[in-house]
Amino acid sequence: MGVRAQGGSLAPGRVVGDGRYRLLAQFGVDERAAAHLWRARDGQLKRDVALTLLVGDPADAEAARLARRTLERAAHASKFGHGGVARVLDVLSLGSGVTSSEGLLGVVVAEWTKGSDLVDLVAQRPVAPAAAARMVQALAEAVDHAHQNGLVLGLDHPQRLRLTPDGALKLAFPGPLPEATLRDDVKALGAVLYLLLTGRWALPGGPAAIPAAPHAPTGRVIPPRSLVPTVPVELSSLAVRTIEDGGHGGIRTSAAILRVLDQVAEAEERTQLIKAVGEEEAVAESDGTVWTTKKPVKDVARRRKLALGVTVLVVATVVILAWGGMMLINLFQGESKSSGPKLNVAASSSQIATPPGEQPPPVQKPPSPAVGAAVKPSAVAVYNPGGKGDSPGKARNTTDGDADTSWRTDQYDKQFPVLKDGVGLVVTFKDPVNLSQLKIDAASPGSKVEIRSADKKNPKLDETKVVGSGDLAAGESTIALQQPQQSQYFIIWITQLGEDDEGKFVTELKELTFLPAG
Repeated sequence: MGVRAQGGSLAPGRVVGDGRYRLLAQFGVDERAAAHLWRARDGQLKRDVALTLLVGDPADAEAARLARRTLERAAHASKFGHGGVARVLDVLSLGSGVTSSEGLLGVVVAEWTKGSDLVDLVAQRPVAPAAAARMVQALAEAVDHAHQNGLVLGLDHPQRLRLTPDGALKLAFPGPLPEATLRDDVKALGAVLYLLLTGRWALPGGPAAIPAAPHAPTGRVIPPRSLVPTVPVELSSLAVRTIEDGGHGGIRTSAAILRVLDQVAEAEERTQLIKAVGEEEAVAESDGTVWTTKKPVKDVARRRKLALGVTVLVVATVVILAWGGMMLINLFQGESKSSGPKLNVAASSSQIATPPGEQPPPVQKPPSPAVGAAVKPSAVAVYNPGGKGDSPGKARNTTDGDADTSWRTDQYDKQFPVLKDGVGLVVTFKDPVNLSQLKIDAASPGSKVEIRSADKKNPKLDETKVVGSGDLAAGESTIALQQPQQSQYFIIWITQLGEDDEGKFVTELKELTFLPAG
């Protein structure tokens, strides 16, 4: 399969990189660069890594020159940190980690990305449009940040990408082609979106396992909506406008792609809200019966949960009634005692006379304000007045009830507020809530947050009001507001980031739980 190394075929078990890396499994071949993509085992550090092996004859001066250019670009990318790109750990070249007898011109070593192949994902069926938009959104954020740093990522080959367990696309095998440009990265985003929506690759040089996208007689690629009618017009148009070079209305930057995907995400949020409201509309059964709410649940397990809930409600009601009766008895007893002689009249309401040598009774503190049942927001989005980025496609992970999913800020080289004042999440409730507490399950101790109320979804920071603040620990932290605050919009504003193992600054939030006043 593909080009063979002079020192023998590349096969599982072979050791490369001057005896350090043992090949485990091949994940593709980028024929344009004679690059073989492998999972390998680092014998020194005892960990799995991703290898991009540049195969060729060291005596071929032109091939060696192109390989050096790829290695230079990969070495430059090793300074770039983003969740959408596997971190480059090392770059090996002829005479520096690679011997001439290995049949290799160089090796790019990157951290191993857990998950699944993008090719395997689309081989079964196209991805749902909303999920495809979220996947490309996360990848576009990585491209946007790389381009701001003058880097070309080289993601224009689907076998270089992998789908992480949390549903994000990641460039798993870095190593851009020598002649790749920023425009090539942007076109690749359109091609990846096209692939997810249709299962077809729309750029030259794709793997044989994926069929090529059909083209019209004019040479233009056929819109995804023509192949899969369920694809929304906006996504179909975005894919084509990003891939095509000619004509007006083309998309040339990753920032423009992010703007369109943000609009698609907002439209999806509105659709989900409409669906939630529509659940209360009448539903007609096949026998002609009409229900004014959702159809009754016939599942046995759910009926058991319902019965348990009713039992708990009955027990709680009995306890409340008993407590109320005791309060009434105490009230009448207090009135009866107050009609008798009054002793120690000179004592103030905060002082009680006590015999000499005895300690006064402790002062009773008022109980903490009661909180009600958790309220789930109807929408959550990234609040980033300083610009785009910070994984807007994953904001919804913080309210999905799954602690295994999360939202992370970008990795920053410097702590807030050096680069910007902060970043956060804005949550929207269907109706105003009287918020009392917020529980935050986080994985970034050292982070500091402010809870702010707002009058609209996208306010300026100086238009919001701080109603609470706190430090985040590893795990769940509870932030009590200064007093219950009524609003439809709240912002979790990160003023200080945590620090990761690489010395970068980042904050990761897993779950947000909103508790109104009881």
